[in-house]
Amino acid sequence: MIENVHTRLFPDSAGLVDRIVELWPSDRWPPLVLDRPLGVGADGGHAFVRYRCTAHEPGQRVEFAFDPRIGITGTHVLEAVPGGLRHTLTGRPHGLMRLGWPLAVRWLHDALIEDLFDDAARAAGHPPARPARWSPWVRLLRRASRRGAPRPA
Repeated sequence: MIENVHTRLFPDSAGLVDRIVELWPSDRWPPLVLDRPLGVGADGGHAFVRYRCTAHEPGQRVEFAFDPRIGITGTHVLEAVPGGLRHTLTGRPHGLMRLGWPLAVRWLHDALIEDLFDDAARAAGHPPARPARWSPWVRLLRRASRRGAPRPA
């Protein structure tokens, strides 16, 4: 079972949950794309990670259920907490993801969420004193994932 929680505290975080697509660090990660505005029923994801919005409390909380074909059955939630944001991924890996999660996906996920939180803090007018840094493992995984991929024109 996976329970992966990230919390970042900074003032003025109200309303940032609804700006997840805008604040997504698309300059460093595959973009988050939804087929309609954020709300229950919106389908989308980033890279191979696909999900559907299953709950939305405007300004407070958004929940997405993973498409089980990616190898995780579960949800991830972004929510406002007093003085900040919390992201919680809960799920059960299956198939190749039983190896993929602990070896690679978890590390990439953690780095992406910390980058998202850095961007959210900047948007709230509170840039992080120490922006998130990718670990050597994340840098290696990202470099390896680009090998063999077509280069942009």
